[in-house]
Amino acid sequence: MEVLINGEEVTPSGANRRAVLAGLALEANRPVALNRLAGMVWSDAPPASAVANLRSHVAVLRGMLGARLVAHRNAYELRLAAHELDVTEFQRLAGEGCSMLATPDPLGAIRMLASALAQWRGASGDGVPRGTALDNRWASLDEQRLQVFEELAEARLAAGQHALLLAELRRHLAAHPLRERAWGQLMLALYRCGEVPAALVVYRDARAVLNEQLGIEPGEALTSLHRAMLDRAPELSPATPSGPLVMPAVETRSAAGWAVPRELPADLVTVVARVREAADVVAALRGPTPTAVIVTGAAGSGKTTLAIRAAHQVAANFPDGQVFVDLGHRSAVTPGEVLARVLRALGVAPADVPEDGDERAGWFRSLVAGRRLLMVVDGVTRAAQVRPLIPAGPGPALIAVSSRQLGNLDGIRRVALRPLGAGQARDLLAGIVGRQRLAADGAATAELVRLCAGSVLALRIAGARLARWPTMPVATLAAQLGDDRHRLDLLADGDLSVRASLASIVAAVRAEDEVAGQLLELLGAHSDAPELADRAAAQLGVSTQRILRALDSLVDAHLLHPDGPAGYHLPALVREYLAELAAVSLAPAHVLRAGESTRPRSAWRDLGWQGIASFVAMVPVNAVL
Repeated sequence: MEVLINGEEVTPSGANRRAVLAGLALEANRPVALNRLAGMVWSDAPPASAVANLRSHVAVLRGMLGARLVAHRNAYELRLAAHELDVTEFQRLAGEGCSMLATPDPLGAIRMLASALAQWRGASGDGVPRGTALDNRWASLDEQRLQVFEELAEARLAAGQHALLLAELRRHLAAHPLRERAWGQLMLALYRCGEVPAALVVYRDARAVLNEQLGIEPGEALTSLHRAMLDRAPELSPATPSGPLVMPAVETRSAAGWAVPRELPADLVTVVARVREAADVVAALRGPTPTAVIVTGAAGSGKTTLAIRAAHQVAANFPDGQVFVDLGHRSAVTPGEVLARVLRALGVAPADVPEDGDERAGWFRSLVAGRRLLMVVDGVTRAAQVRPLIPAGPGPALIAVSSRQLGNLDGIRRVALRPLGAGQARDLLAGIVGRQRLAADGAATAELVRLCAGSVLALRIAGARLARWPTMPVATLAAQLGDDRHRLDLLADGDLSVRASLASIVAAVRAEDEVAGQLLELLGAHSDAPELADRAAAQLGVSTQRILRALDSLVDAHLLHPDGPAGYHLPALVREYLAELAAVSLAPAHVLRAGESTRPRSAWRDLGWQGIASFVAMVPVNAVL
């Protein structure tokens, strides 16, 4: 739902007000009675104040739309020209395109149908309440959109564009697997590309989907096409392309390529916390101005999960695509490499990506200007890595995920994730293992929450362990985690690991600032040392001012927290990890004792496979590890 006046977006705030306008627009140039309009706004029985509320909404809308909004007795009418409503324009273009399908030349139909689909920017009726009388209208529009897509595919098959259709038809069927006509179009496109076995496999897939989901066999059209392919019927031969190649505007947007990327990872994690922070990100991304948001927080605070969830919530607002880039907290990744990755996602061939970084940035800005493209860049360690991606004008948007504040990026909205409070932490655990189980031992649950130290990652792992062992008392896991020698070992589950998360942040800090890295080693051995700055300066042979800058860097990376005017303290899980590193660096290099009290696995990871292999070669065969 969008309103533009003279090219400027003036969409009204409030879902109900937007619903009033949507209902009047869908019934443009016809009076809509107040009782019918109320059914378009409220899903349940309208409130007693419904008429007064509707009149209030209309008064605000009239201030925006002027004389177009006309009052009748107990009714209102919105007067619009045919070209002023995208629904009307879509239906006009689709009708003209479909009427051209019977002509010998399909290129005109392709142009019209592609223009019709270009009117769509996302899901129909996005931004207005659901469960109202308008739901049938949205469902009808969505069905029309699917039909027009398949009519366009039919025209492109007739024009000999079968090879270009394959990817689009596969995406269409992934979203709408019960569309028999589209299955047949994919079969025919593959057949005409010479991929007869693949076409027959598609028929088998279609039959399996229909049987599994609906309990029916394919219809006559699909089975007849299958038989014709088995017989190599001559009428299935590819059509000779007529005239110049016509590409639909909705799929290819420029000479440079412009694929429509859909790269967001799946939003599979059930996280009940961070609702307010996610809403802040969504609100910023739906604003009318150029948008960039930085999601920042400590390792394991749920930054990436929140960014992906927010991105999925606004994906329909960005129909030109969504790009996801994971920098892996690698400081060595250059801005030019990030730009090249995004350009390739937008359809620029690798050979065509400019060598010069400034030229890449200029090409990127030209490509995305005015386009509704969402970019999510995870694992950012330096502001320079994402600076070229910051939107220069309306259209694109950026979410940068970083353990740092990236404070030298001015005018950027920041959403900071603090450690979860005890109540939020219990809610997160309850979402995984159930409230009843936690309530059975409130004291043990409180201790488990304390040991996870507000870390979303640690809580998720602890919850996964409890869910995997339904009979394990919460007190048992709390006791296991209470042993600091094994805590980080237990806070790992498959590819989820608190230790690995901390290791990536610490490695990035070390790569950027050698003094900060040395300071971390000192903190691991003496986390409660008084007069930290002066002692560290003397021990490392640098000035106190240099140590203070390093301390600021550690605070910015959420590895250290200020504590009073001149004090600092380590977050609990960071302290555990640094203690492991200190134990490794302080232990004699030639001694490996059985039953060692620390588990410095990250040290082995830092060695790399060659280093580990060299170490193992020196260990006697009968050594007890």
